[in-house]
Amino acid sequence: MYDFDRNSRVNKFEKRRKNTKLISVLMIAASLLVILLIGFWIFGPDDEPVDSTELANTDVTETEDDQEQEGNVEEEDSSLEDESEEDSSLTNDSEESDSSESNEETMNENIETEQTEPIADDENVIDAYTANWQPIGTEQTGPHTTTFDDGSTDRVEMESAIRLAAGLAEGDMITWWLQNGGDQKVIGTVSNRSETQTYRVYLSWMDNQGWQPTLVEVLKENDQKWRFE
Repeated sequence: MYDFDRNSRVNKFEKRRKNTKLISVLMIAASLLVILLIGFWIFGPDDEPVDSTELANTDVTETEDDQEQEGNVEEEDSSLEDESEEDSSLTNDSEESDSSESNEETMNENIETEQTEPIADDENVIDAYTANWQPIGTEQTGPHTTTFDDGSTDRVEMESAIRLAAGLAEGDMITWWLQNGGDQKVIGTVSNRSETQTYRVYLSWMDNQGWQPTLVEVLKENDQKWRFE
């Protein structure tokens, strides 16, 4: 009897211990689940809906920024094109000027001069010569009318022919006087810039070819300078 009661108490104690252990495990599991739920609620992703108006404003802002950047690029490209055109214009002007000087130098190199008598008995003439000059060329078309006006095409071409015949460099000539020397003929008195050399140059007009030098007289003194005193 005593052994039976003892065994019965042991069995009850064992059952109670097992139940207590199970309850403890369940409580721990429940606690962990609660902690997980709280953590998910606090640190979980923000699922709030995005306002469509904000998205539209964002898209508009990005579009405007893109258009502004494209506009800046176009302005830069336009600026580069303008600079390129200016550089091209300067280069063309320089090339034309160099070409003109090169043509005059070539023409001067091919010229063979020959001493001759002056047109008239003039004590102011210390030397006279002619050469195988060719017409200077012209931009004029149609019937020719001699024009002495400053800056006119005819006068510019006259002075080019005179400079060629006198052997003066471009920019190193003073035109003192241009006068009518007859039908389609001109006589020009010029000097170098330092006025150490003075020339009287005779020109004749050749249709569609321009002014052609025919004679150069080297003068002792500038007999046309008095007009400017």
